[in-house]
Amino acid sequence: MTRDRPTHPYLDRPGPLAFAHRGGAADGVENTAAAFRRAWELGYRYFETDVHTTADGRLVALHDDTLDRVTDARGRIRDLTWAEASRARVAGQEPPSLFEDLLAEFPGARWNVDMKAPSALPPLLDLLRATGSWDRVCVGSFSEARVARAARLAGPRLATSYGVRGVLGLRLRSLGVPAPVRAGAVCAQVPVEQAGLRVVDRRFVDVAHARGLQVHVWTINDPERMDALLDLGVDGIMTDHLETLRAVFEARGVWR
Repeated sequence: MTRDRPTHPYLDRPGPLAFAHRGGAADGVENTAAAFRRAWELGYRYFETDVHTTADGRLVALHDDTLDRVTDARGRIRDLTWAEASRARVAGQEPPSLFEDLLAEFPGARWNVDMKAPSALPPLLDLLRATGSWDRVCVGSFSEARVARAARLAGPRLATSYGVRGVLGLRLRSLGVPAPVRAGAVCAQVPVEQAGLRVVDRRFVDVAHARGLQVHVWTINDPERMDALLDLGVDGIMTDHLETLRAVFEARGVWR
């Protein structure tokens, strides 16, 4: 299984892996340095975040393409300079963060980075190259073309997950339907269900493991569902509720 034979140094820690989704979005200060500090203090070492680029090319850790939902400011990130965006406050409390600052502040953390815009790829690869952080980052996106381009540009030193098309191909294979699946990814990061259709079941996990892939499931906040997924053999869970996932892992003796 992949948890015994990791296909990339990003995955070389004992599993299953606990991911702090947006640093633990349940607290309302998602994707901020304060959120990730709290996750670190609770013992999380795998963080999930999202990146957009500002008008002056800076990588901001933010899920949405605007400031409107999570901050006290408004406007599209791509239309604002970092100086302008940095004046916003997430939940009226915390400033947004540059991904380069988060990478530097938590040298022992590993990051799952969702590229929310095509413009994020060049500065992200430049950052990983400049800091030598290839083993610490897995790049994902809903766009299969976006992660495939990242993989082509960076080569095998960059860990990538599948986009929607890759996950669909993997799901079809698990149902016995021949389907193309991109080579080179190290994990499938998936919801339990999508558009009312089941994605993660025993067959999906088995087919992923047979291809040397880990399965990371998002975003799981219910302890019973966490247990059920771990019983299926998934390799990682992403959660907004940090204490809940930690308690489930502790009860199973797998909190690292």
